[in-house]
Amino acid sequence: MSDAPAVAVADLRVRLDGTLILGGVDLTVARGEWVTIIGPNGAGKSTALRAIGGLLPFEGVVELDGTPVERLHRRDRAKTVATVLQSPVVPPAMRVFDYALLGRTPYIPPLGRESAADLAAVADVLAALDLARFAGRRLDTLSGGERQRVFLARALAQGARTLLLDEPTSALDIGHQQEVLELVDHLRAERDLTVLTTMHDLSTAGEYADRMVLLAAGRVAAAGSPREVLTEAHLAAHYRVRVRVIDGERGPLVVPVRG
Repeated sequence: MSDAPAVAVADLRVRLDGTLILGGVDLTVARGEWVTIIGPNGAGKSTALRAIGGLLPFEGVVELDGTPVERLHRRDRAKTVATVLQSPVVPPAMRVFDYALLGRTPYIPPLGRESAADLAAVADVLAALDLARFAGRRLDTLSGGERQRVFLARALAQGARTLLLDEPTSALDIGHQQEVLELVDHLRAERDLTVLTTMHDLSTAGEYADRMVLLAAGRVAAAGSPREVLTEAHLAAHYRVRVRVIDGERGPLVVPVRG
């Protein structure tokens, strides 16, 4: 296995409809690490994740396991990195097993059919995520937390060692947020995964991330451990809010302060 980091980004620039969204972003994610990108609305968090996953055109350098992303064939890229978007498009009436099976697409030859190994891989992932009992259910009949686990199941079925998760808890209540993040952390340790995610909830992000990157106006404003990034000065400057940062057991707790 290469000693290269799972993700290496240098001078990443993205324009959408002629507007500069990212203006030169640098970041690295070591193998097995959990890095979370935070920042105010419009900072470019989701754009960065999509560009790193090869889903948007960009300028600069993005390497996955030491290989420039543009050199990876679409199938090879899908075997390297799995992206879970904030609101995945789900075909109408799609059932859980069939949706997770889409993750095996990179392994199925064109015009071919899924193999017994593909079916077994999906069954294994559904069992690991406690979704086997929902295999025949339609996604639109599941709760938000259950659907989020199904989205993870598809990503894990790809066999990729790096997960890009865009706001994985944005539509969930606090109980399901914790459930999903604990699951991701467990899978990271069990399957030796690397996680790069975006999150809005700063306190929750600080509990799970090994490192954080604060984006503001399309650039890196701060990077480091949660305690180094989640400071009252950084948040006041870039979120334009008054907060108190309390040193919690697992990370900084960000508490809004009324004016």
